[in-house]
Amino acid sequence: MKHFLLLICCVGSTYFAMAQATVTGKITDDDGLPAIGASVFVPNTDIGVLTDTTGQYTVTIPSDKKTYIKVTYVLSEPGGFSVRASKGETLVRNLTMIRLNNVLQDVTIKDTRGREQAGDVVIKMEGADINPSPIGGVEGIIKTLVGTKNELTSQYTVRGGNYDENLVYVNDFEIYRPFLVRSGQQEGLSFVNSDLTQSVSFSVGGFQSKYGDKMSSVLDVTYKHPDKLGGSVLLSFLGANISLEGASRNKKLTYLIGARQKSNQYLLQSQPTKGQYNPSFTDLQGLLTYKFSDKWDMEIIANYARNRFNFTPEESESAFGYVNQALKLTTIFNGNEMDQFDSRFAGWSLSFRPSKKTKIKLLASAFQTNEYETYDIEGEYGFYELESDLGKENFGQEKYSLGTGKIHNFARNYLTANVGTIALRGSHDANKHFIQFGLDATYVNVNDKLLEWEMRDSAGFSQPYDTSELRMNYSYHAKNDLDYTRFSAFVQDNILLSNIMTLNIGVRANYTHLNKELVISPRVQYSVKPQWERDYVFRISSGIYDQPPFYREMRDMEGTLNTNLKAQKSFHIAAGFDHNFIMWGDRPFKITTEVFYKQLWDLVPYEYDNVRIRYYANNNGKGYAYGGEVRLYGQLVKDAESWISVGYLKTDNKITDPVTGESTAFFPRPTDQRLNFGMFFSDYLPRNKNFKMYLNTIYSTGLPFSPPGQGLNPNAQFRIPDYKRVDIGFSALLIDGNKQKRPAYSFFSVFKSVWLSAEVFNLLGIQNTISYQWIQDYSSDKTFAVPNRLTSRLINLKLAAKF
Repeated sequence: MKHFLLLICCVGSTYFAMAQATVTGKITDDDGLPAIGASVFVPNTDIGVLTDTTGQYTVTIPSDKKTYIKVTYVLSEPGGFSVRASKGETLVRNLTMIRLNNVLQDVTIKDTRGREQAGDVVIKMEGADINPSPIGGVEGIIKTLVGTKNELTSQYTVRGGNYDENLVYVNDFEIYRPFLVRSGQQEGLSFVNSDLTQSVSFSVGGFQSKYGDKMSSVLDVTYKHPDKLGGSVLLSFLGANISLEGASRNKKLTYLIGARQKSNQYLLQSQPTKGQYNPSFTDLQGLLTYKFSDKWDMEIIANYARNRFNFTPEESESAFGYVNQALKLTTIFNGNEMDQFDSRFAGWSLSFRPSKKTKIKLLASAFQTNEYETYDIEGEYGFYELESDLGKENFGQEKYSLGTGKIHNFARNYLTANVGTIALRGSHDANKHFIQFGLDATYVNVNDKLLEWEMRDSAGFSQPYDTSELRMNYSYHAKNDLDYTRFSAFVQDNILLSNIMTLNIGVRANYTHLNKELVISPRVQYSVKPQWERDYVFRISSGIYDQPPFYREMRDMEGTLNTNLKAQKSFHIAAGFDHNFIMWGDRPFKITTEVFYKQLWDLVPYEYDNVRIRYYANNNGKGYAYGGEVRLYGQLVKDAESWISVGYLKTDNKITDPVTGESTAFFPRPTDQRLNFGMFFSDYLPRNKNFKMYLNTIYSTGLPFSPPGQGLNPNAQFRIPDYKRVDIGFSALLIDGNKQKRPAYSFFSVFKSVWLSAEVFNLLGIQNTISYQWIQDYSSDKTFAVPNRLTSRLINLKLAAKF
């Protein structure tokens, strides 16, 4: 009986296979390029595949019946065709997708480098201006995917590296940021303007040789080349954005203009330290392109950022501790802080295409920053223990005083920096080889004046206590002038080994005139896409990633420069896969998984102070980092993008004393954030997509911290509490230019869309900790870490219009 049933199953499956037919072909866009990742499926069935990196697909359908095959592709009109095939027959059907004319390309960010590179993170952002986030834009999405510890900053850390280890490019120009910013409150707008953005590539490691000399990540942004007049306006309690784009009649001249004004005054009012916050951050950007002919075109990009942060603190109150010991610190302030950070950037490029397969590009750029950080603030504090016995009438009230005192902080810090770069880029398509090369020469000039001190007076004596003299808690005074030139070059070849395998090999060289150091960085990436029924791509990458010192790494805690500092070095290996699939009928999903390991040497140890990174300016660290990430992208709700990201990281280092040669044991680096979870979820009313909901959720385990001056002591390491945050937004489409019929003379006919959003930041009202203030109890000579909190719950309104 058992053998009979097996025979029936075999015959049945053979008949079913013979009762099927096959349809294969290639999907291209209207430029003739392969439509990578297009969905090819039979509606209302489980039949469907995604096209590969060449645009090819193969799908199995029932035979002897008319079947409609639908094709969808990002930024394109849906397409399809009907076929009827006999048993076992194979039909060939090719299709060209037509680009949507009314799609909002400025808020659609996609992976533009295909699926062959390890470390690439897929970023899809629809409606960037209506997502609930205090930061918003590109960085707001990135921080959901890689984790964060501070909602006030656009900085992010990747795989155990700090923010200084990240590269940022806009239209092939490397972007720099201010030097002296020490807190999220001071930080202005990031360079990247999402209103002007067409595409984004983001790599968390294992990137190619064409990208520069940093150890962690690459954010590669490409701005739009518009073909008609358009723009956008955004208004909210946190600021305003406006952009304008257009092109000449012959399409040879295109332009982009973006202006942004940000004021965190409303947001900062929710912080524990009360006072008069007067932040004002203004940014103006422009991009101009001109096409002289089919072979020559030119591009000019410029940016001016004016950042002001004026703060007059009045008072603060912080309660903390445990069930059996509750403490409170109250502080009354006198004085103020006045900071200004002005930066300018200009870039020019000229491209020449002697043939369709060869391109040469000359680039020149200049960056200047003028920074002033001045404050003179006295704080008189009272430190108390609170009654923690629930049975007593004065529960939660002050029980007795642990100490009183005064903290006086003073700074007059001035910095001017100039960075100029001349670069050459080239590429040649030789069928199965795509060769790229580049040369760079960069000049760096920094003028820095540092004067900063802190005095502590507790119960009539100064800290640290000395019977013979009055001593400051710390005092830094330095003046530095620095000029040097750095040269770099790369060459790489992207080789198509077969229709399923690609190999990228390359090498970078970097020479810094200041320390006379030459570093060579070979890198390799390999990918394979098996010809399986299911759509998988497997990738592995490895290489050397060096980071020549910039000014920040050369300056130690007290402002002294170490101009002999060598490049930090690392060896990376990463492997993973991604899988495209269709669920629930016709909904596309993608899952990516990757594991990595980094070996680190010649590290420059550092400490975090809020968002400021303070280096020890010595190559006396060794370390490692390993972990992995799993990310799922897809339409949990039909036609609404969502994603979930889970990552694990462990990164340790050990420090060798430059004098004695003794080494510490391995202990966590300041970025050892073990677990990261991020989720972006979008939804809409079942019968009305004009009403949407967006939810951002981030959870990150706590970072290491230590008392002042103990950052290199393995026995003085503690953990900040875990970072937990939920932001939610509700949006209503007030005007839909695609659907609503209005008279041509109507004022509202010029709008493509108008959205009104209500956002709730920190929905759960969780008090996250960013850093600590250290207070000494004079009665017991103990030192307590008083938490500095981030923002509490806040409501924001936002109006976003596109025309």
